[in-house]
Amino acid sequence: MQAEIIAVGTEILLGQIVNSNASFLAKQFADLGIDSLNQQVVGDNPERMEQALQLADSRADVVVLLGGLGPTKDDLSKQVLAKHLGVPLATDQPAHDKLAHYAEQQHHTMTANNWVQAQYPEGAHVLANHVGLAVGAVFEAPGHRYILLPGPPKEFKPMVLDQLVPYLLKVLGGNAVLKSKVLRFFGIGESALVTELQDLIENQTNPTIAPYIKDWEVTLRITAKAETPEAAQALIAPMQKAVLNRVGQYFYGFGDDNSLAQVAVHALSTHHLTLTAAESLTAGAFQAALGDVPGVSEWFKGGFVTYSNHTKALFLGLDEAKINADGAVSEQTAIAMADGALSKAEADIAISFTGVAGPGPAEGQEAGTVWIGLAQSGKPTTAALYHFPGARADVRGRAVKAGLFTIYQALNE
Repeated sequence: MQAEIIAVGTEILLGQIVNSNASFLAKQFADLGIDSLNQQVVGDNPERMEQALQLADSRADVVVLLGGLGPTKDDLSKQVLAKHLGVPLATDQPAHDKLAHYAEQQHHTMTANNWVQAQYPEGAHVLANHVGLAVGAVFEAPGHRYILLPGPPKEFKPMVLDQLVPYLLKVLGGNAVLKSKVLRFFGIGESALVTELQDLIENQTNPTIAPYIKDWEVTLRITAKAETPEAAQALIAPMQKAVLNRVGQYFYGFGDDNSLAQVAVHALSTHHLTLTAAESLTAGAFQAALGDVPGVSEWFKGGFVTYSNHTKALFLGLDEAKINADGAVSEQTAIAMADGALSKAEADIAISFTGVAGPGPAEGQEAGTVWIGLAQSGKPTTAALYHFPGARADVRGRAVKAGLFTIYQALNE
């Protein structure tokens, strides 16, 4: 089975939004063993949409239209597809009733163009939209399957995962189920991870292994297909064990929605320990990342942003002359900052950041040079040296994540 994804939207062509839906759907197809050899992006123009469909027909047997299911005049996907198929549009009654109920709740009259959200090409299998209002659909024609999916990611992803994937599994293998487990890693690049797991990846059948890189981390999705969820998990377990035996030192958690900030806060709560931070290089970004985690206020005491040597001394009770002598970007200063923050905030753990974000060198040290200090009550204070690649934002982003990983590791030794 070969699929072609056609993303519909002039805003994608203009670069106003990123075509993340196509990437997400392509990953789902890969997990299902469906080849996705070509993708297209087309604007909200019926003639060019028809040309895109004709091209997709010539080289794929599954054709997907992403977006264009809404109520505005440039939402034309279902109308263009219905014309392409030579069928009228029909109305899905549950979706129609949902629209009517929505209008009643909002105390307004539903305009005629809004009702199109409940329509689909006659004869298609309807994909209900449990988050939004526009239904999706799968139309089976001789030699082809056509799929309509909504554009907003909050509607698109649940429809794909909860309805389209189970539908395709039945098409592909009867009553088979598909289960995935996502493993998250920090401190190792994608190429190094793939090298460590090369034989597992080359010999994969069921389960499959797929690495992805995003925001200075690497995730690994292990996916198995079986007759029951339990059987799929049984296939995943030995592969997961094999992976962690090789690269477990970089592993920090499971799940698509997990993060280093979440596992760091969870570790603090598990041990009932409080945290503070002193940031020079990262200018508060580490503390902001912690603040995104619900419930962090119980474990995060607050911290310090000390960009200059003077504020390092003033806020943290340090000797400014010593900082000047040692250099702001040094092991000694990172340790002193962590110790000072620990004392001033009366916390159990303190972390510090100092370094050269770039774009050029400072204090005779190259951009990307970073020291991260760690102070813990009753333990010697330490500092670790990193050399992060990339532009200024990359160095700072990597430093924040390295700091979170440092907390996680220190509390899970």
